[in-house]
Amino acid sequence: MSKLHKLTIVVVSLAFFAACEQDDLVDTLPLRDRAVQQIADRDSLLSYLSSHYYNSGDLMALTNPSEADIVIESLPEDGNLPDPENQTLLIEAVEVHTTTYLDVEYEYYILRIRQGGGDERPHFSDDVRVQYSGSYFDGSIFDSRVNPEELDLTYLVPGWSRVLTQFNVAEGFTSNPDGTVTYNNPGVGVMFLPSGLAYFDGNGAIPPYTNLVFKFALFQMSINDHDADNIPSFLEDIDGDLNLASDDTDGDFNFNFNDADDDGDGVLTKDEDLEPDTDLTVDRDGDGDPTNDIGDGDPTNDDTDNDGIPNYLDPDSTGSRLD
Repeated sequence: MSKLHKLTIVVVSLAFFAACEQDDLVDTLPLRDRAVQQIADRDSLLSYLSSHYYNSGDLMALTNPSEADIVIESLPEDGNLPDPENQTLLIEAVEVHTTTYLDVEYEYYILRIRQGGGDERPHFSDDVRVQYSGSYFDGSIFDSRVNPEELDLTYLVPGWSRVLTQFNVAEGFTSNPDGTVTYNNPGVGVMFLPSGLAYFDGNGAIPPYTNLVFKFALFQMSINDHDADNIPSFLEDIDGDLNLASDDTDGDFNFNFNDADDDGDGVLTKDEDLEPDTDLTVDRDGDGDPTNDIGDGDPTNDDTDNDGIPNYLDPDSTGSRLD
C-alpha cells in the first residue's frame, strides 16, 4: 500500500484522522493536542522555507516540467544563494493558505510551478492521476510514484484534498511509440504540509508529528460517486467542511457518500429522483424507450413537499420513480 493512503474512515472518530498501519508505529507517544501542535508545525515549516531554495531558473527554461525536475536544497552556511539569478528562496515563492480541519485552523504552503493547461480541477473527493514524491525536511524520500497512478483523494491525507483542488489537469497527452504517454502542461507543484494535514500521530515508518513535502504532477481527474446514487461524492459534503466522514443524515453510521439510502426511508437515493427527464436520448430505466423515463438523473433537485429539504435527505418524502 502506498504510504500516502490513509485508513478508510474510522467510524468512532467520524473523521479522517487515523492513518493506516497504526499497529506498526515505531514509537507510541501520547496523543498531542492538535491546536498546540499546529503552532509548532507552523514555526518548523517557516524555518524550513526560509532556509531552502529551489531551481527556479531551470524550471522556467523547461517547456513541460515535471515534479522530478524540481530540486530543493538547503542554503549554504553563509546564508547566500549560490546562483541568485536561477535560484529562489522558498519563503519568497510559496503561497500561504489556511484551512480548518477537525476544528483546528492550519496553515500550509504551495509552490506553484505550473497551474495546468486543462479545463478541469478535481474536487476534494475525486480520483486523480498523478506522479509524486513525498519527502522529509532532510530530503530523504519515503514514498514516490514515477509512473502515473490513479488515487482517490477521499482516502488520502487531508492536505492533498486542499492542494490538488487548486490545480488544473493537463491540457492533453501524446501517445509515444514505446506505449508510454506524455502529458502536456500538467499541474505541477510542491505542497508543504503540517503534520495535522498529513499523518499527525504517525503512519508506519513515518514518525509522529512530522511535517512533510510532496512534489506532484496532476495529469487527469474523474468525479467520484462512491455509492452510485447519482450524486457526486463532493456534493454529499452537506456541511461543507471538506470531510465526508461528518455527514450521516440518517445516523446509521454509514456516511452519505457511501450510503445508497441517505435518509434511511427505504427508498434508494437514486430512486428519489422524480423530476421530469430532460435527456430523451438516454434510456435510464432500460426498457428500450428513452422518452418515458422518470427522473432527470439528479436526485438533489426534488422536493415533493416543498419543505426545503430534498427528498433524498427527507425521510418524510418516500416517493420513488419506480412507483
